[in-house]
Amino acid sequence: MSTTAQGTLLPGFDGTTLPEWVKRRLTEGLAGVCLFGNNIDSLEQLGRLTAEILAANPLAIIAIDEEGGDVTRLFYDVGSPFPGNAILGRIDDQEYTAHIAESVGWALRRVGCTLTLAPDVDVNSNAQNPVIGVRSFGADATLVARHAAAWVRGIARTGIAVSAKHFPGHGDTAQDSHLALPVVDLPLETLRARELIPFRAAIEAGAETVMTSHILLPQLDPDLPATLSPAILQGLLRSELGFDGVIVSDALDMAGASAQRGIPEAAVMALAAGCDLLCIGTFNTDEQLRQIEHAIGAAVSDGRLAADRLTDAAARVRKLAQDGVQRRAQTPVPESASLDFDLARTAGAFDVQPNVRVEPLRHVVALDTVANMAVGVAPWAATADRRIAVDGELGVVPGGRQLVLIGRDNHRHPWVRRLIDQARRGHATLIVVDMGWPSDDRAYADIATFGAAAHVTAALDAWLASAGSGGNNATTSSDRDGTQ
Repeated sequence: MSTTAQGTLLPGFDGTTLPEWVKRRLTEGLAGVCLFGNNIDSLEQLGRLTAEILAANPLAIIAIDEEGGDVTRLFYDVGSPFPGNAILGRIDDQEYTAHIAESVGWALRRVGCTLTLAPDVDVNSNAQNPVIGVRSFGADATLVARHAAAWVRGIARTGIAVSAKHFPGHGDTAQDSHLALPVVDLPLETLRARELIPFRAAIEAGAETVMTSHILLPQLDPDLPATLSPAILQGLLRSELGFDGVIVSDALDMAGASAQRGIPEAAVMALAAGCDLLCIGTFNTDEQLRQIEHAIGAAVSDGRLAADRLTDAAARVRKLAQDGVQRRAQTPVPESASLDFDLARTAGAFDVQPNVRVEPLRHVVALDTVANMAVGVAPWAATADRRIAVDGELGVVPGGRQLVLIGRDNHRHPWVRRLIDQARRGHATLIVVDMGWPSDDRAYADIATFGAAAHVTAALDAWLASAGSGGNNATTSSDRDGTQ
């Protein structure tokens, strides 16, 4: 029983070396591990770590959140070199999206990862969304669908498996499921017309796994979040969408899944609902895994979890691992690949208001809001002259320099709005940049970059330098109407 249960578990762990308890469990049949920023010091160290994991269990799934934008683990220390989904949606070139995804895949292959928990195929229909935003390709379901499919096709060229997320759609929320249980009170008809379209496209393009969301959809299941709901996973994902691959839970240590019941019970309920591979969390322990295994075994014994459901889940995960080994064996990794992408093309996707005028000398101040837990503390706006933390003050701007304020999701943070309003009264030539997902009215975004990855920062720096010297060639918002 313990071995079968282990074959469904995907824990995280602390540190940059493989703990003995994880190594032992891998040799016993643990499904794999999920790696996070705290597990990575360098790409060379990561390669050594994944090699040790696969030596312990050649069928281990090594999962990582590498979305190719603001959410990065490979480049957690320096920021992502990839444009990110929202920018790709605005460029709206499916082959380019596939090319970026392929580049992500090769980067993962080089360090030994086997599954990326991406792409994010949520339709970001709510500008107040605190956790999706620029991780989404856009607010239009058909646009998101075609780029979801392109991303899946692109990464498939590298032998890396994908996980389309967060089923059945986390885009129309104003809460973060890391911290709470968001409620999406939508009828099935609306989901079919919007949220489900990209998932169907990703599945048809060959997505091997789909990740669930910890959101409550009361019109589908009034009691249980999607991760724990048989009606949503078995009825909607398996039966209606015809998905026959591996269903992966979002991390069970998130409040939306386990705050009311604890992780062991959430694990039992997720398996019973139809999840096959359970992402446990970030800083898991041997004792925590023991408790989860015990809870699963007890649930089988008392009939709350059917033994054949557990066996089926473990078999699906094992097949995913076996198929991955075969794909990677047939897909050699190129000797080298460039991670330098066209800065001008990214800048062309910026939303620049018509009245923006850039002066030759600028003083750039970053407003350091706390990013959601998925993004973490990866660097952003790295070339700012100064940074201001929560409730800070503007201070003195050097004479003769234009003030440029840079934030993320400016409209969602009262202290950021206060500083911007204050600055507008005192600085006639102020430029406000939003490197997140701006409000619909762009009230706090003279320039919206739709991403804060290191690549986007470089594109913004280059655009400001060009515009400040009289070479303003970025696309204005009036040229981009309807894209988002």
